Amino acid sequence: MRRTRAAAIGAVTLSLVLSAAACGGGTSGAGSNENPRTLTYWASNQGAGIEVDKSVLQPELDKFEKQTGIKVKLEVVPWTDLLNRILTATTSGQGPDVLNIGNTWSASLQSSGALLSWDAKNFEKIGGKDRFVPSALDSTGVQGQDPAAVPLYSMAYALYYNKKMFADAGIAKPPATWDELVATGRKLSKNGKSAIGVEGSNLSNNIHQVFVLGKQHGADFFTPDGKADFTSDGAVAAVKQYVDLMAEHKIVAPGNAEYAQNQSLSDFSNDKTAMVLWQTASATFASQGMKEDEWGVAPAPVQSGAPGQGKATNSMVAGINMAVFKNTKNIDGAMKFVKFMTGDEEQKILNKAYGSIPSVSSAQQDPAFNTPALAVLRDTLANSATALPQVPEESQFETVVGTAVKELFAEAAAGREVTTESVRAKLEKAQQQMPKK
Repeated sequence: MRRTRAAAIGAVTLSLVLSAAACGGGTSGAGSNENPRTLTYWASNQGAGIEVDKSVLQPELDKFEKQTGIKVKLEVVPWTDLLNRILTATTSGQGPDVLNIGNTWSASLQSSGALLSWDAKNFEKIGGKDRFVPSALDSTGVQGQDPAAVPLYSMAYALYYNKKMFADAGIAKPPATWDELVATGRKLSKNGKSAIGVEGSNLSNNIHQVFVLGKQHGADFFTPDGKADFTSDGAVAAVKQYVDLMAEHKIVAPGNAEYAQNQSLSDFSNDKTAMVLWQTASATFASQGMKEDEWGVAPAPVQSGAPGQGKATNSMVAGINMAVFKNTKNIDGAMKFVKFMTGDEEQKILNKAYGSIPSVSSAQQDPAFNTPALAVLRDTLANSATALPQVPEESQFETVVGTAVKELFAEAAAGREVTTESVRAKLEKAQQQMPKK
């Protein structure tokens, strides 16, 4: 997902909604159903604010109307509201024709039965499945089933670092491994400043980080048959390693335990922290007055060696997908709109505007996506990123394990010891909250 301010409250109720939504979905909003020349579109908040998104998207929607005669009614929905709005729409039928979803929600929303399935025939209508980057397709629904959405914007995590703070500390290059990050961090954590920022109260961001660390420790958090597996040695080690950045190593400020609204990016932009792990952060830094030559970007750390697949995974597959409610009465218009938004021209325009990476392979060849910062993200996405578990319970996973990590950060901030046993106990409690299979 672009913003990691996921609608966690909605995720808690998702399992209840899915059973009720199996016969729901589609749209009955005025306009799209009463006028087949109109589409309603819920866009996710990708820019620095709602108005920024409108200024980016409306000219493109006007272009689409000029080409096709189909007017698109735009609503940009904040991330704090988006999942709840979608869940309500799947049960009431009062929703848009086309919408953006966080790619990590794909399998969960697929289980509602409300979204159009992207079989070979539907993919052919938008130019074919093979146009899309394979790793982005991996986060579009349950493996072995037709996708529930198509990739729109792609992202990956990277390590952003403050060049001046590194130079002042005599550090020549960014850390490539976690051991190096801790050693570097101790040199940087002084004079009221901290080495690295985290969003300790942001459930989705917590999940993104511990999922990657879990892969590095050989853990998946779910068994091959889809059962929750939060208490394996690898999962416990991953969570403890992440929280220990504050609890043991003291390179994260205690106040970060309360961060949930991108405060770590503000701290970085204001020279309060020297590093941050984030998805496509350049546009945010610019909006906060940070010049491009003041920061650098490097692959996120691994345990040892270099980033790659398997235990060298250093990012989840981040991004935004585009979905269609299957009961829309303007399916032809919806297909034309998805084809337009995922076409090479629009992929270049929109991803340039948002600082993200095209989900379409041919559009990635544009030189604009070969800058030093975006090249790291693009290479990570292609070579060392792994999709979060594509299971119906993924949203609950984000909520219960994300909350466990949040609670552990709170304990670390209060000066209490975080032990392997206390981590395991939190994860056991989280696993008990998952739906039984």
